[in-house]
Amino acid sequence: MIGNPAVFIDSTVEDQALELRSYFKSLGAEISEEKSPKGIEDDLYKIIGVCDTCFKDGQEQDVESVLNSIVSMFVTLQIPISRAENLILNFCDQVKKTSSFNLGHVGLKVLWLLFQSLSEDCTMRYHVYFYLIQIAHDTDQIKAVFKDVDHLKQQFAACPPSNEQMQKLLRALHDVLLKSKQGELAAKVMIELLGTYTSENASQAREDAQRCIFAALADPNTFLLEPLLSLKPVKFLEGELIHDLLSIFVYEKLPAYIKFYQEHKEFVNSLGLDHNQNLKKMKLLTFMQLAETEKEMSFDLIQSELQISENEVEAFIIDVLKTKFVHARMDQAARKVHISNTMHRTFGRAQWQQLRDVLYEWKDNLSTVQQKMKQVVNIPVDVM
Repeated sequence: MIGNPAVFIDSTVEDQALELRSYFKSLGAEISEEKSPKGIEDDLYKIIGVCDTCFKDGQEQDVESVLNSIVSMFVTLQIPISRAENLILNFCDQVKKTSSFNLGHVGLKVLWLLFQSLSEDCTMRYHVYFYLIQIAHDTDQIKAVFKDVDHLKQQFAACPPSNEQMQKLLRALHDVLLKSKQGELAAKVMIELLGTYTSENASQAREDAQRCIFAALADPNTFLLEPLLSLKPVKFLEGELIHDLLSIFVYEKLPAYIKFYQEHKEFVNSLGLDHNQNLKKMKLLTFMQLAETEKEMSFDLIQSELQISENEVEAFIIDVLKTKFVHARMDQAARKVHISNTMHRTFGRAQWQQLRDVLYEWKDNLSTVQQKMKQVVNIPVDVM
């Protein structure tokens, strides 16, 4: 995502400054057309202060070219970071305003160019990236700047942000991803955030842990919830209602959730969770748990366990198969469902034992095939 060449790119920095001063002056900005007696850095500071004047009526290409010209001045001048910090932050503040003028996509391209122009060990890259996230939030273009957690870490490998900075960034990313309806990525970001806390400061992550649980429960596409229970900040919530609710979604069946809701209806509603959506998820989780042991289920069993009417059974099974979490075949004539495999809600000792049995069975079958092949190879030619 690299911007167009700046309009003043072939000029000297001093000439660029004079051209920009004159340009902004023509737009009505309160800036002199004369260069500053304090030097080119002061010129740049004053230019940045009025660069937002081109956002209101300027054409997209003109705005982008002007802002890119300012970026080129940063690069050319190579100002020491101790003096460049305020300049860069002021520039980012101004560029962020592009969102208010429906030019956020231009702001993204310009700040991405600035981000890539800074050396990999420059501490200001973090701040520029944080502004990128804010503009992505305003314009719903998070895919333009964020791929996944691993890629994010690579961006700052040479100069990692402090723990507090990374937590702030991950929180912002989580909010943007939720807004963009990218629940799976949002969950991974939140788990990464909770992983930044230790046993000593897990109590400080209370709000983050609650947000993590809420996001996971509210996301209609998140069903594997057991990993959350192992996170230290989530463990710190043991004994509280929100932890009890999470445990139900991890281990229990539909009746347990219904009982919890009846006893704590106000609490569930206060979280902002949709009860009907919770019921739908618990029904699917209950079916998945049944499928772990029942390789064949009658419609009557499904109707009873999931508390649905006879007319709803087939539609429910179709919804289950669409999730790809359960592979099965529906026999409508026999009113049965034949299960081939299912995703496990939890993976503990019993699941490891089951996996061990499958691998041993696979090993025995391979041995049988090998013996058969040897017998075929050893058959005399005349007999063949």
